[in-house]
Amino acid sequence: MITEYFEHPLRERNSFHVEESAARIVEFDDKADLDTLFDKDNTPEKWYVLGGGNNILFTQHYDGTLIHPTGKKTKVLSDDSSALLVEVEAGMDWDEFVCWCVERGVWGAENLSLIPGTVGAAPVQNIGAYGAEAKDIIHAVHYFDTQLREHRTLTNKECRFAYRDSIFKQELRGRAIITSVEFCLSKTPQPNLGYGDLIRETEARGEASLQNIRDAVCAIRQGKLPDTAVLGNAGSFFKNPIIPREDAEQMQAQYENMPIYPTADDNKRKLAAGWLIDQAGMKGYRNGNVGVHDRQALVLVNYGDATGCEVINLSKEVQLRVKEKFGIAIEPEVNIL
Repeated sequence: MITEYFEHPLRERNSFHVEESAARIVEFDDKADLDTLFDKDNTPEKWYVLGGGNNILFTQHYDGTLIHPTGKKTKVLSDDSSALLVEVEAGMDWDEFVCWCVERGVWGAENLSLIPGTVGAAPVQNIGAYGAEAKDIIHAVHYFDTQLREHRTLTNKECRFAYRDSIFKQELRGRAIITSVEFCLSKTPQPNLGYGDLIRETEARGEASLQNIRDAVCAIRQGKLPDTAVLGNAGSFFKNPIIPREDAEQMQAQYENMPIYPTADDNKRKLAAGWLIDQAGMKGYRNGNVGVHDRQALVLVNYGDATGCEVINLSKEVQLRVKEKFGIAIEPEVNIL
């Protein structure tokens, strides 16, 4: 079923809680609705998929159609002694899905607990945390191709996942609407405790069980990240930069406590953007209605009535300070409209 809203306020539909509006919002709960919405005589000229509104910053009135999936059904496709394959509709809250996995005793999603957003958004950004990424458990992605006007499926490999990236942010950007995602979860215990904080928090709860790992991740995130109901934010605003391994090692020789992480390419290393921002003196910085969070420098916050443009100006100031101190460019992770 399709539900439409016109000249609709967006404050409660984006986690930054900026006061903007959209000319039209269309909610759909079944993938067949997209055949109607994108009928050759009825295709929106300008559109954008709005999931949970957790990774987006509105800087002006959106004069097109925001498309919001609301379907939340799960369907078990196969279930054997080693793995469970499940298809989940795009509108399901991501953390509700992680909870579903933990309750059923299947492994792979627990490190991604409490990441805001919807299931449909997970493949686009290839969300990740604590040594895990969505690509590690995604089996396939179902989407509607708005150019071909047909429903299609991509395998994990065809999605071309990379760090906070996928084909949906590249060739299929502005073309694909994800309708559901297939996940393959393991029934064999596979605790992923590569991060120090996670090891300590898990051990404090006892064994490395699914529930203990999930509880540990939630405790860490809640301790560092502000509640969007209290302070508007979009979680991590910047991506961790990836630079040549040699450059990273030279920097670490200069800054002994600088964290660096391996990547799939052994010739490159990932730096911690939060650490760079902190060392550039921006952690806890505030400028009027906006600021850098005092417990997690990756997070930019709205203290009440900030506009999207104020947030953008702050992000540019942070980027400049990091560039001046380290010669490193950090890029936004948040989608800006």
